[in-house]
Amino acid sequence: MCGRVIMQLVIVVSASNFIANVDASVDRPEEWVVRIAGGSQVASLLAAQSGYKHHGPVLGFKDTYIWLKDDNPSQKKRGNIRLTKALNANSKIVWADQQKIVKRLKRDYISFVDLESEKPLIREKRLQFMYGDVSNAINNENHNAVHKLRIFNDELWDQEWYLQDTRTNKALPKLDLNVLPLYRLGITGRGIKIAVLDDGLEYTHDDLRNNYDAAISYDINEGDDDPFPRYDMSGMNGHGTRCAGEIAMEANNQKCGVGVAFEASIGGIKLLDGLVNDRVEGEALGYGSELIDIYTASWGPADDGKSLEAPGRLAIEALERGITEGRNGKGNIYVWASGNGGSKSDDCGCDGYVGSIYTVAVGSASQTGRFPWYGERCPATLATTYSSGAYYDQMIATTDLRNTCTTKHTGTSASAPLAAGILALALQVNNNLTWRDIQHLIAWSSEYIPLSGNPGWFKNAAGFWFNSHFGFGLMNAYALVMASYNWTTVPEKTICRVDNSYIADIRLIYRSLKKLQFDTTNVCLTSGSEIIFLEHVEIEVNLKYSRRGALQMRLTAPSGTSAQILTPRKLDHSDAGFTKWKFMSVATWGEDPRGTWTLDILDEIGPEQNNGTIGIFTLILHGTVQIPVYRLNGPPIYNKDYNRIHKTYDMVESNAANAIEDKYDHISLSEINSIWYKQ
Repeated sequence: MCGRVIMQLVIVVSASNFIANVDASVDRPEEWVVRIAGGSQVASLLAAQSGYKHHGPVLGFKDTYIWLKDDNPSQKKRGNIRLTKALNANSKIVWADQQKIVKRLKRDYISFVDLESEKPLIREKRLQFMYGDVSNAINNENHNAVHKLRIFNDELWDQEWYLQDTRTNKALPKLDLNVLPLYRLGITGRGIKIAVLDDGLEYTHDDLRNNYDAAISYDINEGDDDPFPRYDMSGMNGHGTRCAGEIAMEANNQKCGVGVAFEASIGGIKLLDGLVNDRVEGEALGYGSELIDIYTASWGPADDGKSLEAPGRLAIEALERGITEGRNGKGNIYVWASGNGGSKSDDCGCDGYVGSIYTVAVGSASQTGRFPWYGERCPATLATTYSSGAYYDQMIATTDLRNTCTTKHTGTSASAPLAAGILALALQVNNNLTWRDIQHLIAWSSEYIPLSGNPGWFKNAAGFWFNSHFGFGLMNAYALVMASYNWTTVPEKTICRVDNSYIADIRLIYRSLKKLQFDTTNVCLTSGSEIIFLEHVEIEVNLKYSRRGALQMRLTAPSGTSAQILTPRKLDHSDAGFTKWKFMSVATWGEDPRGTWTLDILDEIGPEQNNGTIGIFTLILHGTVQIPVYRLNGPPIYNKDYNRIHKTYDMVESNAANAIEDKYDHISLSEINSIWYKQ
């Protein structure tokens, strides 16, 4: 029987934004994480001598342990600081950190509307898509229409508008992510393992159970291997199950929809149904890194327009270990939702998870190809997939709690899993791709044409189109996978660090433009870290200011390419400034960074009495001293006819007026055999 599609009257902002059912008034022991050489017995003895309770090792971290202190109420902040200093002064302890509870929100959104009465925009279908025995299609070099294949019979397939081109008018933007030609080739994510970092996974769901992999699943909150979500009246813990369904819903089982990588293995790492701290995040980000190919996270610090948070010590260590040791040294892929704080003037550059060079930050576009009202902008965004938009736009179809289905998954929460599924298709074809290869492929293959009606697009000096709202554009699954199968690994990375040139006046005041300059030519050359092909650019900021949210910053490369790395945030009234905060940009990807970089800092917001001082700023360039092979023949060539309606291999009814073959359908038999061989 077809599963029931959930419809409900929403009277408050989605309860799934709240991460835990925790009584804040309950006294809990304070937690420290300590690193001690010598093993668990040494750590346990030292804990007792120091007045702490040894609570065992931190999952996945060598020589790292949890210590608790029952007789130290959490409100004694100064006492905790003194205790931490005392622990770090102990010669037997490598380092010690007190664990602070942090707020982590799921990046979905539900409007104040009656979802049952909402009338989404549904495009008239001009064709039906089929799926069946792949070998019949790939052995036909002419790729004629296949009439004998059976249709996807999943109940929500017709509502997965982002996976199939249903247009009848070429004036409409091309909406789909171009995955169907890959299914024809048998590229479905088979053999790739994806873990959803979230609030649990309903692995008994009829549309997920056959793809569920217990070996890549864990409950960090409870410390066991069962990530099943906690049920309650609000349904707030269905977020992870929704994200998982987008990726790995089974095809042709008459249930819910079809996942982007519908034969991939899916796991759940549960961390958002309890108190979250750096230790919890570190354990989650590092769990199963030898087995997991892709992690996807649709959560982060509060998108409230005033938070400034980054991964802590253990989370950073887990990410760094993942990209250096994961996947047998090729590096785990971490996909991250870019954030939903647009209505509060939030800037994803103030989210250190999105701004990490190790993550693939994914933004959203609506069904009409527009930047959604909840979206955040920053030049750390790498690419875009689809999600919800205005009230009349369709949302994302997926699995939900209690073996049900939904068509109401929303926000950048829904965009990141779609990207993870696309990357799984690429890894099936070529599992030798490194974490950096993946980022190069995204930049190289994404399409700006479907989103070109939005402001903010520019072509950088290396020929890449970029927009801080969308990154390099809409992910094109077919183009990315086709580039993947014969990809040459990018050259080894070089890092060059350059401090800002001397400035006589370090004062920062209202409406006084401050320019900092960084001359990279001599520093990078003499330090043996010369770069001629740029990847990520980071700028580490140290400044004090009376109202942080009034500041804006713009970074200009020697080529003239300019990106705003910080926009004003009207709700951020903090006087804390920035301390060793790293803003990241990919806007200058592929450029030659040699020369003088300029950072403009300005407060145009006020009030007039705003003031502060500038400290040391460091420009950190990541790139290669050699041009990657894929770039030797010139800049990316964009498909300016991307929106044209094409005849496709799986059209049941052909319209002669639209019977123009897509260049993506011209795949030679030798190419197909090469792809097939690598699976």
